[in-house]
Amino acid sequence: MTSPLLHLMHLVSPALPVGAYAYSQGLEYAVERGWVADLDAAKDWIGEVLCHSLGGLDLPVLQRLHSAWQSESLDEVGYWNDYLQAARESKELLLEDVQMGEALLRLLVSLDVPNAVAWPKGVAVSFATAFALAAQHWRVDNDDALSGFAWSWLENQVAAAIKLVPLGQTDGQRLLMALMPVLEASVEAAKARHNDELGVGLPGLAMASAQHETQYSRLFRS
Repeated sequence: MTSPLLHLMHLVSPALPVGAYAYSQGLEYAVERGWVADLDAAKDWIGEVLCHSLGGLDLPVLQRLHSAWQSESLDEVGYWNDYLQAARESKELLLEDVQMGEALLRLLVSLDVPNAVAWPKGVAVSFATAFALAAQHWRVDNDDALSGFAWSWLENQVAAAIKLVPLGQTDGQRLLMALMPVLEASVEAAKARHNDELGVGLPGLAMASAQHETQYSRLFRS
């Protein structure tokens, strides 16, 4: 039987065909406005989004989705799937979530993952919902799933910063190394969050994402 670690590496690989590389989550507009213009500013922007957006919403909900899939509680899966989508602060962030979720769901269906095949037609699926489904199916434990999900997000944000700021490849590696402790702290904090502590409160991110919808020239979809 294939190791859960290998399945996790598969799920977080940049080669996973979900289109994650196409999204900057508002970073492109932040660069356009001059909010992010160098390595230190990129570290601050990405670190804050990691800590307060991913760590405040996606990661703790991913934990709940993983548990719900494990216990086969489809009502809970549906609740947290809807919760994630309702919590998105802009149209672009919502579209990113469901477009990546549907891409991963299609892949899981093609790989004959039973709960993916049984997903109700016409119901939008969040990326974390499909990711938790895959992680549970391939026996990836909760802690590893959270760390892998956060790492995949971080790699994509750093790749976007390399193109947009722009940064060199070595600066990109410095950025990854500098944000590893933030990632670990965000995962640990997410695991301890209660239901009434979930959510996002980053006005700058919301405004950047909303303004990006009509940005004149852009490389990324969000």
